[in-house]
Amino acid sequence: MAQKVEFWFEFASTYSYPAAMAVSDACARAGVGLVWRPFLLGPVLAAQGLDGSPFTVFPVKGAYMWRDVERICADASLEFRKPSAFPRGSIHAARIVVAHSGEPWVPAFVRAVYAANFADDRDIADAAVIGAMLGAMGLEADAILAVAQTPEAKAGLRAATEEAQARGIFGAPSFTVGDELFWGHDRMDQAIAWAARG
Repeated sequence: MAQKVEFWFEFASTYSYPAAMAVSDACARAGVGLVWRPFLLGPVLAAQGLDGSPFTVFPVKGAYMWRDVERICADASLEFRKPSAFPRGSIHAARIVVAHSGEPWVPAFVRAVYAANFADDRDIADAAVIGAMLGAMGLEADAILAVAQTPEAKAGLRAATEEAQARGIFGAPSFTVGDELFWGHDRMDQAIAWAARG
């Protein structure tokens, strides 16, 4: 019996964008279950001694990354626009996913947030922008945003980030299948194939 793939992502992560747009369909084709696992990359990077994204700390690496993501998105027929601010805060969106993890609209919401950040250059750190996206999906934006501000939602995101660290996750996107860890957009297919083995 196939195992599930846990998809660990951070909304500010460039390489998580193409992964998030493809992972649902890829898992469905393989007959593999999918669990969406948002976390905050900042604390994970800080624990590694990095004061910010490695793509801003190391400009040469950042320049390569932007061109690489542009190529990946072109190959996948995904719109891509380099954000005017990077990395953007993602706490509202991440808390929403944690607090509503069982809701059927979560995958579409995740994709909408990524498209807003990396295709439309909208400020996903702004709760009003997130609220507008929720409203466009026909959801009760005010109620969902209110839940994201509760102590339970805040604690849930902290716990998810701590779990990511405890499981050895050091970057995004990452995929786990049981105790197996696969890091990077380019390991998505490998993770799914591993899960399909059962």
